[in-house]
Formats: sequence, structure tokens, C-alpha cells
Amino acid sequence: MHGFLSKMKFIIFFIYITFVYSESHTFTTLYTEINGQAIAGIPEFFAVTTLDGRQIDYYDSEIKKLIPRQDWMKKFMSGDRFKEYNEIRERVQQTNKINITVIMQQFSQSYGVHTYQRMYGCGWEDKTGYSQGFDQYGYDGEDFISLDLKALRYVTAVPQGLITTEKWNNDTAHLKLLNQYYQHECVYWLKHFLMLRKVDLERRAPVVSLLQRHPSSPVVCHATGFYPPGLTITWLKNGQDQDEDVDYGALLPNEDETFQKTSTLIIEPEEWKKNQFVCVVEHMGRTFRKILTENEIKSSTKAVHCCGFTEAVIRLVLSALVGVATVILLVYGIRSS
Repeated sequence: MHGFLSKMKFIIFFIYITFVYSESHTFTTLYTEINGQAIAGIPEFFAVTTLDGRQIDYYDSEIKKLIPRQDWMKKFMSGDRFKEYNEIRERVQQTNKINITVIMQQFSQSYGVHTYQRMYGCGWEDKTGYSQGFDQYGYDGEDFISLDLKALRYVTAVPQGLITTEKWNNDTAHLKLLNQYYQHECVYWLKHFLMLRKVDLERRAPVVSLLQRHPSSPVVCHATGFYPPGLTITWLKNGQDQDEDVDYGALLPNEDETFQKTSTLIIEPEEWKKNQFVCVVEHMGRTFRKILTENEIKSSTKAVHCCGFTEAVIRLVLSALVGVATVILLVYGIRSS
């Protein structure tokens, strides 16, 4: 098992993703094939799609069905392209089983648990229009082969990959096809999913709550689940702005790409019980008010809004969707039909 854990580091590398609200976007796909003894809770093959580091769909060899991971992806589900993506993953599942066996032979391996991965996609900046594609393969947690899009050639990090890179580099027609995809179609789908996400997020109003850890603790006005990020929180004392004894929290991202923000009123319970304090939240022209009373306060033990995934950690690896069968390169020149 120790050997398996060391080989999983290539997978784990892509799990820890810090979301930063910016004008740069990424669209990535990761396929993972695991060969060897059965491992409880981990499928033999799985594929994850992400947009800006957030999972938007998932497929594995056990469920054998592409599942959307965002509400706004459900609209995309009804289209022919979604069905095509599901079929592509089914084909990759079968061909990757052959690929990893061939690679094991190339590395003179006849047994043990081994992992074979491909990560590919593109990045795009909406302000400058700059885009860049990437296409990388890994084996047993180490770099194996990658596509240099500037030189339009495959390069390998290990001698065992020379046979593959030589074969792929001789297929100039396919290299040009890949170059066309990463320059145009990948960015097109990235923008398309950004649009679907934006339409859905623009309808997100904040959920406002008053939170307190203990009866004597400061009271937190917590707004979460809103988009876009522009939101203000103010406190009123008997109808007047309360600027003193207030701690304003930073804007933070949620896992579902909405945001959250807090404002803490640092006063003794005796004072707010004798006066009327109101938390006022303003977002996109709408105003939300919460009057500070004992009945309105909730426990802040689980204050942070979250939309967690149901898969095990291994299923949360970074990836995104390409959806073009012709660009699914398989090791040693084997391609899907």
C-alpha cells in the first residue's frame, strides 16, 4: 500500500485548489486509470471536469454515467454534446485499460498498482483575450509526456516515453488538429460554460443570518450564497448607523462559486437587549434586514456556507471537459475510433 500512496501524488497534486475570484479562467480535464489490485472506494477509471477549479461533472467506471455537479450544468445535460461526452468517457475507459498495460511493459513491470493519467484543457483571460492550451500525461505520479504547443511537438521526461513521442510527432496532421483545438474550440467551450454559470449565478440573492457561538459572544451578521460579489453590510442602532464596535469581515468564496461576507457586532448582550440593533445587507439593489433578537440568533458552529462533493477525496481531482473524441490520444499511438 505504501507504494500505491507514493504513486498517487500526481493525483493529489491536483486536489488542493484555492479559488481566487479573478479575470483568468481555466477549463481542464483529467482522466485517471488505476491498474492492479482492487482498492476499496476508488474506481478503476474516473474522469472529472472543472471550470476555474470547480467540479462541473463526474464519471467513473462504476456508475458509468456522466453526472453534472452544478445546477447550471443540468441545462447542458439535455443536449447532444453532453451525450457525446458520456460516450467519449466510455471509450476512454476501455482504451486506457490497454494503454496502462502497454506502459507497464515499457517500464518492465508485470504486477503492482499503477496509475496512468492525462490532464488537458486551456486557460483564458477575458480582459486581454490571451489563451493557452495544455496537454500532459503522467504515470505512477511522475511526468510522462507533454505537448509543447509552441513547438507543436510531444516531449517526454523519461526514456520510456521516447517510443510514444516519436510515433505521435510523426503524425503531423493530428498535431495540427490539436493545435486548432487548443487555440479555438477549447476556448469556445470555456466561454460557453462561463456564460451558463453566469446566467445561473446572477440570480443568487444572499441568505442572511445572525450567528453567535455562545450567549456572551459577539453577534455575527453572515451573508452567504450571493453573486455577483458586490455586497455591503451595515449595523443600525435605534435607526442610526453603528460604526463603532463593528468588525467587517473580508469577502470570501464558497465552493459553489457564490460568495460570503460577515460583519461582527462586538458589544455586550445587555446593550443590544436594551436597544434595537438591525443588520442591513444590500445586494444588487435589494435590501435584507435582520433585527437582533434572541429568537433570531442561530448557532455559528456551521456558519460557513458550503456545497461539498459526495465523492471520496480521490474523486475531487482537478480536471475539465474537452469533449472532442479525435483529440483523445492514447499511449503508443492507439486512438479511439
